[in-house]
Amino acid sequence: MLGTDSHTTMINGLGVLGWGVGGIEAEAAMLGRSMTMMIPEVVGFRLAGSLRPGATATDLVLTVTQMLRKKGVVGKFVEYFGPGVASLPVADRATLGNMSPEYGATVGFFPVDDQTLAYLRLTGRNESQVKLIEAYCKAQGLFNSATAPEPKFSDTLELDLSSVVPSLAGPRRPQDRVALTSAKSDFRRELAKEFDGHPSVDPTAIADWIDEGGQVVSSEEAAAFDKKLGHIKNKVEVASDEGRYALTHGSIVIAAITSCTNTSNPSVMLAAGILAKKAVARGLTIKPWVKTSLAPGSKVVTQYLKRAGLTESLEKLRFNLVGYGCTTCIGNSGPIAEAIAGAVKQGNLVACAILSGNRNFEGRINPVVRFNYLASPPLVVAYAIAGTIDIDLQKQPLGTGSDGAHVFLRDIWPSQEEVAAAATSSVHASMFASEYAGVFEGDERWQSLKVPAGNLFRWEPDSLYVKAPPFFDGVTAKVGEFSDIAGARVLAVLGDSVTTDHISPAGSIGPDSPAGKYLIEHGVHPKDFNSYGARRGNHEVMMRGTFANIRLKNLMVPGVEGGFTIHLPDSEKMTIFEASERYQKENVPLIVIAGKEYGTGSSRDWAAKGTLLLGVRAAIAENFERIHRSNLIGMGVLALEFKPGQSRHTLGLTGREVFSISGMKGGIKPHQTLKVRAELDGKATEFEVTLRVDTPEEVEYIRHGGILPYVLRDLLSA
Repeated sequence: MLGTDSHTTMINGLGVLGWGVGGIEAEAAMLGRSMTMMIPEVVGFRLAGSLRPGATATDLVLTVTQMLRKKGVVGKFVEYFGPGVASLPVADRATLGNMSPEYGATVGFFPVDDQTLAYLRLTGRNESQVKLIEAYCKAQGLFNSATAPEPKFSDTLELDLSSVVPSLAGPRRPQDRVALTSAKSDFRRELAKEFDGHPSVDPTAIADWIDEGGQVVSSEEAAAFDKKLGHIKNKVEVASDEGRYALTHGSIVIAAITSCTNTSNPSVMLAAGILAKKAVARGLTIKPWVKTSLAPGSKVVTQYLKRAGLTESLEKLRFNLVGYGCTTCIGNSGPIAEAIAGAVKQGNLVACAILSGNRNFEGRINPVVRFNYLASPPLVVAYAIAGTIDIDLQKQPLGTGSDGAHVFLRDIWPSQEEVAAAATSSVHASMFASEYAGVFEGDERWQSLKVPAGNLFRWEPDSLYVKAPPFFDGVTAKVGEFSDIAGARVLAVLGDSVTTDHISPAGSIGPDSPAGKYLIEHGVHPKDFNSYGARRGNHEVMMRGTFANIRLKNLMVPGVEGGFTIHLPDSEKMTIFEASERYQKENVPLIVIAGKEYGTGSSRDWAAKGTLLLGVRAAIAENFERIHRSNLIGMGVLALEFKPGQSRHTLGLTGREVFSISGMKGGIKPHQTLKVRAELDGKATEFEVTLRVDTPEEVEYIRHGGILPYVLRDLLSA
């Protein structure tokens, strides 16, 4: 099965092979094209043992993500096997499969076994269907059991599940796992990097502060030590309806139980509810500066939390139901209270978010937040009570109970037995049957939508949400010829792990951004901007939002964050969109230079569509993530890789050069070597790159200028 969401991979937890593709490939498939791919390498991941008490499926997936990113599995299939597989219920397996895009694999596959059958029964499948699946899989040799021989792989990893410990991941990438015991010191280490070289910070005091060393024994000495830390100890007083309080670096302003799969896993959701119930019983509350939300991945979650008697406790801690599915995880947290946002800006504070989602990329969650951490739902609740990341939850109290005594995480953490008992008593097959019986019918709002007559979509010229895109403009029946690129300028020089969120953000639209100015010019008030994700049907908004992430670091404008660049040769600083407009008027082709893992993250087709509309002809990177590479090729943008051992660093590229790319006249072939020449101040640097066109079909996409013109010409000639 192929899906247009990168997290289609959750179905591999059921033993159904499937993965996400870009919307561009999906559009072609809807028009009758087949999907071609290289035969992938399969990496075996052996699991042994079982999770220890206190460790959750989220902790497991963060551990696996760290291991597989280190291993390098982009474009590969990962298959889980070994005796530990039997100890994982399907909900945990789906959590692992769901995280495949974050660890880079195409899929994270589990075999069908007794756990699979148990899940099918739990979710309301009829017994005859379950028995048919069992019989078929056994007849085909696809059913896993304790006596089945272990598969053979060319490459393997191994993990003892009992070694998994409570963990977070952050502050910028899902693979940056840190054990809960080290979370405080790791936060401080990352914070120190943010203010490295700050004139108020004494670097000799940083190490002691990170490790909480030193011999501070009096208030005078403490004050003197804080003075050495300068801006790192900054705090801003806030007056609000909830009272007065101080915000500091590490203050958590967003705590969200959110995500498609973590919030559909009964074990972690019930654990969050039990922890909340115990916290309320002890008299603990959420800090007033924390914006909380609960967004389950399924309506069934609402039913079993209520049946278990946990909804009221979550609501008392302000974890109220806000919707289902993607919310904070994709940047739809909504605005932070003005007083809090103003204080963060005034104090240049590193505010934090903690969420149970899959992605914590820079600028994705909320523009007010600098550090984002992934954690299990119960840890999200715990940190919301603490109100800060700058705390050791293993040693320091979460707060003071109603009896005046300190309350520690260990005092309210649910046991495995408590979670199991809640699941047994509250999660029933009838819930799934009732919720999903009419899933394809829709509610009254869906049913009441007016459907225009006719076979063609009726464009509304005045709509600022859906506009006719320009991808077919100028397309003729005649196919163009392959040609080299000459006189190209660099639009952006980017580092490692640049995500599709950096390239095409999905969250809030800033009023001073090119997209925001466009909407204001068309009569839209900032409060009605909505998000880039909601406006994805309007190419005018989306191309202005390309490379507009507030945390993007274009190395052509050092020390500046956001969608800025310089226009060459005059070196005038401007937004990337403004530079693109000027270059296109000058008929100057553009390229982007990047490092490792270019395009990691969401299967966001606008990261490629917007790139094309900005006039970019090629992206040169050390390597590409699977879906983004495919999307670039699908839009007719060349994906070029530096040869092994080479990069912009080794070649001394700055982005100020004039580039030419040759070797394409007369035709191209998969993985062809092309020559690049970069000239600056009379000096030339020449190097070779690999054209990441992987199949003959993709050669045709490039020849036609992308999948869409290719399919259009094919339909016209039929």
